[in-house]
Amino acid sequence: MTTLSSDASRVFTLSDFDFTLPPELIAQHPAPERSASRLLDGTHSQPVDRIFRELPGLLQAGDLLVFNDTKVVKARLFGEKPTGGKLELLIERVLPDNEVVAHMKVSKKPPVRMVLQMTGGFTAELLGRWPDEDGQLFRFRFNQEPHWMMEQHGHVPLPPYIERHPDQGNEIEHGDSADDVARYQTVFAAKPGAAAAPTAALHFDEGVLVALEARGVRRASVTLHVGAGTFSPVKTENLAEHRMHREWYEVPAATQQAIAETKARGGRIVAVGTTTIRTLESWAKTGLASGDTEIFITPGFEFKLVDILITNFHLPKSTLMMLVSAFAGYEHVMGLYRHAIAQRYRFFSYGDAMLLERLR
Repeated sequence: MTTLSSDASRVFTLSDFDFTLPPELIAQHPAPERSASRLLDGTHSQPVDRIFRELPGLLQAGDLLVFNDTKVVKARLFGEKPTGGKLELLIERVLPDNEVVAHMKVSKKPPVRMVLQMTGGFTAELLGRWPDEDGQLFRFRFNQEPHWMMEQHGHVPLPPYIERHPDQGNEIEHGDSADDVARYQTVFAAKPGAAAAPTAALHFDEGVLVALEARGVRRASVTLHVGAGTFSPVKTENLAEHRMHREWYEVPAATQQAIAETKARGGRIVAVGTTTIRTLESWAKTGLASGDTEIFITPGFEFKLVDILITNFHLPKSTLMMLVSAFAGYEHVMGLYRHAIAQRYRFFSYGDAMLLERLR
């Protein structure tokens, strides 16, 4: 396995994280059963092919599983300008006073203060860019409570690489299939606010959770409201020039205590997903238990808390490819991806999972 020192001394560029993925390996639908997904065990020098429901046997009594308990909201909303031009909003976060932050897809950007007519009979006034004049997102004020409007009139925000809409319909007029509503959500989702699911946790079902408890593996949770920015491509070859998106996180006091107790006993911290590891390492780096994070983890990063990572397979040239390479070693991770492609693993949000151990 690649050593930490060799990764730390190497200068990585965007091209280092590229690979060729056959399009048919991009999962368009979830597996019939959550825990029936495949699990690539990458904790050894050579990959081992498993099924996800085997996970409890790969962990140890005294380990602490940390989940992201965010809940995906129906963040995709449709509407039109007074001129009749169609538009789409993807809500990133809800602010006070019925304001929201959103991505906007429209042929011609409307001027500030224009009031948009949204499907469902409510309005959205454009207030400007966010978080500043150079921001890539937009701030709107709804004339009704945003969470209620999303629940009543919004749609499941499936990732852009799922090349279908929830009902196989067209871009503007569609409904959500019961399958997507249920399966693009973890079984323990609790706190509404995400525009994308913490996908590594989608594999957990009641059977796996019961087996983990019987094994003596403890559970804790953090919250990171995953934004659609997680799918934003890195456009600069020089990684130092990339600007990360902001996401809100929180590490509850009970989780802080559970982590301290686990470390004191010699147990391992097992992060379920890249959103969890970003939350925990943001807290470890800043000392702030809640707030916005823009943490960008690349090879050479010094992890302070997490020992084991459960993660899905990520897009070429993505910040998440950089994160997992930083965690388990660049050469090791790229070898695992070559194996996964050769063995026809399913990729991305509805795809299979991988188990990784932190470089020592």
